[in-house]
Parts: sequence; C-alpha cells; structure tokens
Amino acid sequence: MTVAVATPLGADILVGKGNPLLLIAGPCALESEELARVIAGEMQEICARLGISYVFKASFDKANRTSLDSYRGPGLEEGLEILARIRKDLQVPVISDVHDVSQVTPAAEVLDIIQIPAFLCRQTDLLVAAARTDKPVNLKKGQFVSPWDMENGVNKLKGAGGTKTMLVERGASFGYNNLVVDMRSLPVMRGFGCPVIFDATHSVQLPGGAGGSSGGQREFIAPLTRAAVAAGIDGLFMEVHPDPDNALCDGPNSMPLDGVENLLKQLIRIQEAVSS
Repeated sequence: MTVAVATPLGADILVGKGNPLLLIAGPCALESEELARVIAGEMQEICARLGISYVFKASFDKANRTSLDSYRGPGLEEGLEILARIRKDLQVPVISDVHDVSQVTPAAEVLDIIQIPAFLCRQTDLLVAAARTDKPVNLKKGQFVSPWDMENGVNKLKGAGGTKTMLVERGASFGYNNLVVDMRSLPVMRGFGCPVIFDATHSVQLPGGAGGSSGGQREFIAPLTRAAVAAGIDGLFMEVHPDPDNALCDGPNSMPLDGVENLLKQLIRIQEAVSS
C-alpha cells in the first residue's frame, strides 16, 4: 500500500514500497521558532541532496512527560501557529502529535500528517477523530502492544474512513525503564497493507530511566536503524537536535544534527543493496 502525503508545493509525497525513503525528523518538542526553523531548513537541504522525502516533526505539546515540571512545549494554539509558519515559509510538510479528541480538528487545519502517540494507540475515540479528518495518520505502536495487535488499530482507522495509515515501530517494554526492538515487527506490520516507519530515536529511549525524566542510549541509533532498513521499512522517524545534551525534551535519545547526513548515506546504500 502507498500513502500519499499532500505537501505545500502541491506534489504529493508517496510513502510505501518502491518509493523513496521518507524521513520524519525534527526536535522532540517545539523549543523556539528559531531553533525549529534551523533544524527544518537543514534537514530539508540534506534530504533534497540525498533524494529522500522529508516531513518536519515537532510536538506542540508533550502531554506524556515523566514529571509535572518537565517542559511540554508552547501548547496547541501557539505551537500550531509556529508549525503553520514553518510550513508556509519553508514549503515543507509538517507532523505533530495529538493527545485529545479536542485537538484533532484544529491540528488538521495545519498538519499534513496527524500522529497518534504510542501511549494512545488504543484510544478509539482519538483514532476515529483522526481518521475522519482524511489526513494521513501516523500510528505509533505502543510499547505494551504486540505488532500483530496493531491490526486492531488499523481496522479502527479503516472503520472510520481512514485510508492513509502508516505504522511506527518504537520498541517494546523490556522489564523496567528499558525498551527492545523486535525486528520481526517490521514485516508483520507491513503485512497489514500499511507503510512502516522505524522510530530510530524513541527505540533507544530508557523510559523514566533518569528519575524525573527519560534517559536514552543514542549510541545505538545507528546500528538499530541500519538493521531496520535492512529488514525492510518505508521510512524513518528521528528526533534531531543541534545540541542534544541541552535539549528541553528527549535529549539523551536524540540524534545530533551534524551526524544525520552521514547516517542517511549509509542507510541509502543498505536500502539499495536490499532492493537489488
């Protein structure tokens, strides 16, 4: 199955087998408009050079932070205004999370793809509302859900009229404060007729592993991503930051911006080898 993502330029991005790799990338949360523009602009240039489709990602609100005091983002109204300006000025498609049914309609007026967070992948009302926007839906597999059970989420979206579903692997709970990636999940979920995206950075997260926040092991981003591309995927999700150690959200598992292009070059070669 191929999913078409509308873009500000008018030409659709096609996601699925036989199409260029899709990269969804940006900071975990919107820290500032200036930073978001820097990341989006650089990622857009890199992807254009490499022939990769690009969608800018940043959350206007991270409602599932570990601590009450953790940075969540600018919120729905201000965050969507920032994303709308980036979309218009840079002519780049944008994606963000929705956490509540009330957020879906205003988000759909700005976003090119609506993302359902992993923790909410079973929330029927949220999935139904997202499907009814007729926007592509990026449905993240919960850390607590098996890959074959994600077919239920796909069917919820289909039942509400959603025909543009992408599924995201982001690791499964492995004891406490740890995740493990089962590469079998990639072909399993692809078998539901949906493009599959590998979340390269949340897969190395250590949920709640830093006490009042989540930790991460960014040194494993590259090997896991190379393995996922070799296993067969349609796109990548990656949180990137020019200074991950000082990021306001998910810094320990974010990819340094200056290392993205070299990794993508490796992944393209792997994909070409597998395809041939």
